[in-house]
Amino acid sequence: MTLVAPPPIPRAAGSLPLLGHAVQLLRDNLGFIASLRTHYGPLVEITLQPGTRTLVVQDPGLIRTMLTELGPSLDKGRFFEKMGQLLGDSVVTAAGQAHVRKRRQLQPAFGREEIARYVDTMRGETEAVVDGWTRGREIDVREAMVGLSLDMLAKTVFSGSLDEATFRRLRADLSVVMNGVGARVMLPDWVERLPLPVNRRFTAARDAVRATIDRAVTGLRASGHDTGDMLSLLLRTTDEETGRPLTGHRISSEILTLAVAGTETTASVLSWVLYELARNPGARERTLAEVDEVLGDRPVTFDDLGRLPYLRRVIDETLRLHHTGWLVTRRTVTGTRLGPWTVPAGTELAYCQHALHRDPELFPDPLVFDPDRWLDGDPPRPTHAFLPFGAGKHKCIGDRYALTELLTAIATITRRVRLDLAPGRTVRPVAAATVRPRTLRMTVRDRTEPRNPTTG
Repeated sequence: MTLVAPPPIPRAAGSLPLLGHAVQLLRDNLGFIASLRTHYGPLVEITLQPGTRTLVVQDPGLIRTMLTELGPSLDKGRFFEKMGQLLGDSVVTAAGQAHVRKRRQLQPAFGREEIARYVDTMRGETEAVVDGWTRGREIDVREAMVGLSLDMLAKTVFSGSLDEATFRRLRADLSVVMNGVGARVMLPDWVERLPLPVNRRFTAARDAVRATIDRAVTGLRASGHDTGDMLSLLLRTTDEETGRPLTGHRISSEILTLAVAGTETTASVLSWVLYELARNPGARERTLAEVDEVLGDRPVTFDDLGRLPYLRRVIDETLRLHHTGWLVTRRTVTGTRLGPWTVPAGTELAYCQHALHRDPELFPDPLVFDPDRWLDGDPPRPTHAFLPFGAGKHKCIGDRYALTELLTAIATITRRVRLDLAPGRTVRPVAAATVRPRTLRMTVRDRTEPRNPTTG
């Protein structure tokens, strides 16, 4: 039997000495990665770090293999290495058995009963934010959603124990760090060692974020007071290897992970949902009709969330069209078989959820916002290529918490106000550590106010 050798893996054009593909990525990272799906096959090589091979995996089946079958044997790779500069030793940055152990320790914090307790808090914070909006005034929706996400984080993780000034600083510092992480993924390592102002700002913001979280952990541990929040639960958690409580540094790392995921990522998704509802009045009316039918005059509760299937499809379609993760990485530890190719140790494997979810071969009319594409039908939904929270053993541990936040916030906002987008206004995505709207300004209206087609 003659074995047929796999085709050679193509290399993307335009790599430069010392910089690799950094110029294309800095100029338009989403456009560059999307172009790879058009011009190359299931695997294509790019250069992020000179001397290190990076393969962008573009075939859905190979991506699934990478995340599931190969997942336990791979290291986390470049993106999570850069995130580790902020998060330290957390469940997100750990790999292999260390990840499995950390995940098992944290799982109780994300159980159904724990998350159900947070819905009243999430709803209350959303109502407070909406009550502060002036009808007829334009607001920066992205900034408003960052503030809301941080408010929900404050109450569910810290029980509001940090004062307002501290949270304002935390919000600003997190923004600097997340933008810095995104840039460091695209640039060669030597750039971050240069004595540049941007590097000094990153280091100062990273240290400030860590110090803020450390003080919160130390203060609550010293008080001995159980506030019923996620931080208190982590303080009660023990290390299964030693039987001792988790170290303060470890708890700080996990809280930092929640802060990053619970502000930047959640705020971006909330912003995109509100944007799409404004652009698609029919989807907004169906969402509102469903919310009114299920809730009547009462506030949303955890038990209601499973009875809002259309709203869930709106969120799924937003996660498809505007996924906030643009480059997820893994790294081979040994020679690894991926499809017909054998990949040597030390190879970076990367995939782009944003590009995958917009592939016209997988999702017909991919730029059309169509929540009903997630109904059962013929052809079947391409769930194998829909990876909003990843897959396998490294699937996001906070997926249920995030969906609860999204459903609660959108159900609460849409039944109280309508956010209108000015006609012809273009909202462009920008990808740093997450994909977010560059600017998103919308006008606040009463939900019953007639829509003016000339002013939005």
